[in-house]
Amino acid sequence: QAILLVHWILTTWGSIVFSGPYAWANFTILALGVWAVAQRDSIDAISMFLGGLVATIFLDIIHISVFYPRGDLTDTGRFGAGMAILSLILKPFSCCFVYHMYRERGGELLLHVGFLGPSPGRSAYQTIDSPEASNDPFAGPESRGQPGHGY
Repeated sequence: QAILLVHWILTTWGSIVFSGPYAWANFTILALGVWAVAQRDSIDAISMFLGGLVATIFLDIIHISVFYPRGDLTDTGRFGAGMAILSLILKPFSCCFVYHMYRERGGELLLHVGFLGPSPGRSAYQTIDSPEASNDPFAGPESRGQPGHGY
């Protein structure tokens, strides 16, 4: 909730200078954050909020770099731009906290990088000689307890 409050205030102040797409993107992601707070057991809500935060990092970089007012800035304009930049600086830290909440809700590890990621669990696989294999209608006669050809 603190993450949402801080980013809402910073986005509101950042919208003084950067209106339009900046405000739409950030307020939409904050709405997803409200959904993630409201449904504490939903992995979908927290994963969409996390994905949206990551996407707005890139969108904010592009938007601030393209639309930063280069001319005569008033004090209000400098304040709004500073708050938008501060929001952008805080977003990676917010992503770390939201990712931690995602993992607490039972989300899987998002990055499987070779030997760094976890190996797949072998308990989910069915063994060849398990009793469940004998219920397979497409299995041979040997697996159903009937004499077969033995090949």
